[in-house]
Amino acid sequence: MKKLLVVLIALFALLSGYGLNQYLEPDFETLNGNTYKWHNSQGEWTVVNYFAQWCAPCLRELPELNEFYHQYGDTIRLFAISYDAMSDDELLAMQKQHNIQFQMLKALKNAPWNSAPTGLPATYIISPDGKLMSQLKGEQTAVKLKQTIDRLKAL
Repeated sequence: MKKLLVVLIALFALLSGYGLNQYLEPDFETLNGNTYKWHNSQGEWTVVNYFAQWCAPCLRELPELNEFYHQYGDTIRLFAISYDAMSDDELLAMQKQHNIQFQMLKALKNAPWNSAPTGLPATYIISPDGKLMSQLKGEQTAVKLKQTIDRLKAL
């Protein structure tokens, strides 16, 4: 009986450590080294935009995303993520080339959505508690993004 108790305590300790690690480990990291958790956004909504350098609609919407960031970046987090795997240097070069003025993700460890989008551009809207609330397909405007978030807040 004593051995069973020791095994159960050891198993509990192992699982507790794993759970704590999962809770503390960041969900994603930006190109500038900031780390974040989806559910720890200080009450802010989060917008994540998937794009690719070869995607013309993605590049056309970047000025709108920059505008959205400048208008609402104090209250809504906005991140870009490349659909294609790229090194940090390649991401930095692309950010500069396309004048992306908001943060870019370099590492996505956990996401509130199941898989990468099947079409681009794709924009995900995440609530302050880390839940996926909407996936928008196609080009977005600053106005449409704000209207969508306002509508979701009212739910």
